[in-house]
Amino acid sequence: MTAATKSTSAAFMALVRRSPLLVLGLIVTGVPTILAMAGESWTRESGVHGPLVLATAVWLIWRHWDEILEQAENGSLAIAFPVLLLSAGFYVFGRAYNFLLIEVGALLLGLLAIAYAFVGHKVLMKLWFPIVYMGFLIPLPGWFLDTLTQPLKIMVSDVVTWMLAAVGYPITQVGVTLYIAQYQLLVEDACAGLNSIISLTAVGLFYIYLLHNASWRYSLLLLAFLLPVAIAANVVRVIILVLLTYYAGNEVAQGYLHDFAGLVTFVSALLLIFLLDKILTPIRRRLAPSGAETAHAS
Repeated sequence: MTAATKSTSAAFMALVRRSPLLVLGLIVTGVPTILAMAGESWTRESGVHGPLVLATAVWLIWRHWDEILEQAENGSLAIAFPVLLLSAGFYVFGRAYNFLLIEVGALLLGLLAIAYAFVGHKVLMKLWFPIVYMGFLIPLPGWFLDTLTQPLKIMVSDVVTWMLAAVGYPITQVGVTLYIAQYQLLVEDACAGLNSIISLTAVGLFYIYLLHNASWRYSLLLLAFLLPVAIAANVVRVIILVLLTYYAGNEVAQGYLHDFAGLVTFVSALLLIFLLDKILTPIRRRLAPSGAETAHAS
């Protein structure tokens, strides 16, 4: 057992002895919400990044656990208790009416209030990234996703139609519907860049923070590539699905190859981000603060 594991176990046991009802409350509220996310949000393509975000966020906090214990100072109960009470009300409402967005958001707000009460605002300020990062656990509402996706659907449809028509394929477009030979394909949300943008942003932020948190300017530069990379990856995905439909039929394209194409394009986009990071190394070195590269190398 490592020192970090021992300190984590000791801190947890101390919390159990001091506040058994609090620990019980966290278990009673946290476990059903995680199960609800696993059964609803995480089963959809737009929320597939959820388990990864949860695991890596917990890991980011755990790796600084000794530092958290050393610098912890009790926060003001006059601030923590009202926020906790407010989050509890929203949690009950979200849970009762099956509003997962409100339920997850309220749970995260309640955890933030509890953390503030135990460790104080200075520690929370140092943990700003894991706190912001866990916001990706909150499932976005369908109407918001539709509004966000529509321009991406049109862009992907336009680009795919132009590229395939340029090389001689009999393809036409009406809005976001593609017609090739006798087949008709609707550019779904999953093929329009939305789920890749959300997932790539979450994974990309984690990668950037872990490797380049010393250079915020370079981090912003690399982050700016996420959107075009996600769109380009989904253009490739839609082209693959259109060609599969054209040569093998609709049943083949909409079967397991549909999900496989999504996985391949997501992984390809992620690898492209890593490749861009390597290509942009000279820029990273120029933008990095003095001594940051040496510190990172050590």
